Amino acid sequence: MISLTKLTKIFPSAQEPITAVDDINLTIPAGEIFGVIGYSGAGKSTLIRLLNQLEEPTSGEVSVDGKTISKLSKQELRFARQEIGMIFQHFNLLWSRTVAENIAFPLEIKGEDKEKKEQRINELIDLVGLTGRGDAYPSQLSGGQKQRVGIARALANNPKVLLCDEATSALDPKTTDSILDLLTDINQKLGLTIVLITHEMHVIRKICHSVAVMEEGRFVEQGDVLNVFKHPKEAMTKEFVKQVTEPDDTEEALQHLFDGAHQGHLCRLTFTGNDAKRTLINDVIRSYDVTVNILQGKLSQTRHGTYGTLFIQMQGEPPAIEEVLAYIRGHEVDVEVISHD
Repeated sequence: MISLTKLTKIFPSAQEPITAVDDINLTIPAGEIFGVIGYSGAGKSTLIRLLNQLEEPTSGEVSVDGKTISKLSKQELRFARQEIGMIFQHFNLLWSRTVAENIAFPLEIKGEDKEKKEQRINELIDLVGLTGRGDAYPSQLSGGQKQRVGIARALANNPKVLLCDEATSALDPKTTDSILDLLTDINQKLGLTIVLITHEMHVIRKICHSVAVMEEGRFVEQGDVLNVFKHPKEAMTKEFVKQVTEPDDTEEALQHLFDGAHQGHLCRLTFTGNDAKRTLINDVIRSYDVTVNILQGKLSQTRHGTYGTLFIQMQGEPPAIEEVLAYIRGHEVDVEVISHD
């Protein structure tokens, strides 16, 4: 559905050129929700604007549904953009227009006749959960409702691709979840391919099938979400994963808790899928001469299954501890020894 080949964007500067997107190669299958995560300045917004040619690439190609966007004429590009909807962080609504009139705007540009336009507007208002609010103005809506209008407007022309530029970062956590649920529902009902950029790992965890971690214009890590959660390779990826798998400063708090005391082995266990259902710790306590203290644990749900972390303290003779660690690893559970005395 979407293919990027050696995609590069360099902005001129008085000092030296700025490479915002640096030789990106990527393929996104039809119907997938693909997330790009990174901190501010990583190049995420530039990347997503290259997908619909709001920015022209310095080099490389963007292909959407078999069309090489960067090679289209202005007229061809105008038609191609009708198949690529986009929603924004700050909604970008027309404040002098009602909900229905905002949704109608792309249909007016397309030249849709009045009857089809009104039918489509009503369908979209119902789809995004704004039934009865068609005559309201943006100033009368909550942040979540404004974003629902933005989503409906982006869907007006029945696009095949939906681009989301930090679509939830201006919303509170509860509203964010409701918008993510709506995007998931749209993806399933309409078969849309969705590309979203964010700096929040919660967004990636909740709805994305695959993710790319972006830093200084490059993808430093990518793969299906569950695999990236379980085996983060880069330091930045590990930081993002900790956003949703551990409370803030977990390791530091646990270290402080046992500072100066006989703490044995302080370990982090990570597991996925059916591993979460195993009675592994109970089996260890029954089978080995060690004491196990469960300190903290958390389960997170991704589109591909469950990801969990568990912090434990183990005390016992060194040979017994080593046997336990080997036993746990033998059950395909990752073990990291954070500290030991």
